[in-house]
Amino acid sequence: MLHKRSFKLAAVPAPSGSDKLRRALWRLVERTAYGWSPTPFHRWRCFLLRSFGAKIEVGAHPYPSARVWAPWNLRMGRASCLGPEATCYSVAEIAIGDYVTISQGAYLCSATHDYRDPNFPLVVGNISIEDGAWVAAGAFVGPGVKIGKGAIVGARAVVVKDLEPGVVVAGNPARQVGSR
Repeated sequence: MLHKRSFKLAAVPAPSGSDKLRRALWRLVERTAYGWSPTPFHRWRCFLLRSFGAKIEVGAHPYPSARVWAPWNLRMGRASCLGPEATCYSVAEIAIGDYVTISQGAYLCSATHDYRDPNFPLVVGNISIEDGAWVAAGAFVGPGVKIGKGAIVGARAVVVKDLEPGVVVAGNPARQVGSR
C-alpha cells in the first residue's frame, strides 16, 4: 500500500568550490576507471566507490554503466545490485539495503526543485530501499521515498510516495497491484 512520505523535503544551499571539485574528480574516475572496467569487476568498482566515501557492503554488484552522482551519499547493502544503466542521483543519501536489486535503467532521484517558489530552489530527500526489495527496469523513485522490505516496483513505475513492506506496485503514478 502506498502512503505519504514520513518527512518533508529540505532546501539545500549552493555547492561550495570544494564540493564542485570533488564532483569533478569523481566524474573523471567514473568515466574512466569505473566505467571502462569489465562487467565482472564488481569489487574494483566497490573499491572506487568506497574511495569516494560510499558505504558498500560485501558482495555488492555495481555495474560499470551504473551512474552515481555523489558516491559519498550512497550506501549499498550485502549482495545488492545496481544494474546496467541505473542512475543514483544522490544529492541526498540513497540507502540500498541487503539483497536489493536495482534493475537496468532504473532512476533513483533524491532531488527536485520547489516549483512554487519563484527562486526555484533545489530540495532534497533521502531515499531508502529496504532489504529484499526490487526496483525493476526503467522505474523512477523520487526524493524522500522509502520502499519497504520486500516491496517490488514494476518496470517503468513512478514512485513518489512511500511503499509499505511486501507490496507490488506498477504504473504512473505507481498503484498497488499485488503483494508478496
